[in-house]
Amino acid sequence: MTAGSEDADAFDAFYAATAKRLIATVYAVTGDLGEAEDAVQEAFVRAWQRWDKVTAEGDPLPWVRTVAVRLGISTWRRTRNRVRAHFRHGAATDVPGLSEDRVALVEALRKLSGDQRQAVVLHHLLDLPVEEVARETGMSSGAVRTRLHRARRILGERLADTMLGAEREGSVHHG
Repeated sequence: MTAGSEDADAFDAFYAATAKRLIATVYAVTGDLGEAEDAVQEAFVRAWQRWDKVTAEGDPLPWVRTVAVRLGISTWRRTRNRVRAHFRHGAATDVPGLSEDRVALVEALRKLSGDQRQAVVLHHLLDLPVEEVARETGMSSGAVRTRLHRARRILGERLADTMLGAEREGSVHHG
């Protein structure tokens, strides 16, 4: 691709405006920040290589998000055993700045299937309508709704269990 300075400026502006949110999206889907950063970086590289085609239909964000999520999920599937081993041995003790609520949410999201987690992230965290989630994931709208319904039930149960556990610990320590 021979890109002019206008293309480079447009790409740089697009990257600056969207990279952090895309990383957050892929992180929410995969549960691994490093993998999310790698997947998003690779998606942007691929977008730049096809910038004329990616922007020909208008907003390049759905294309880049779809590529990044698919890359993240692919990597996540390959490293599933490593992640499981991590959970067996406990979380790293040097993870800074995560609130208990955020940790509980990430743990609850990790309990969902990949399809459920992707639907939840795209619909609830990115506020995409069900039809857009269906287009980006290749699922039918009905399948997206079913996954969202099941995921909300699982998340509700997991988060309620976490909150009850925290309340019990608080009463034991303070009561």
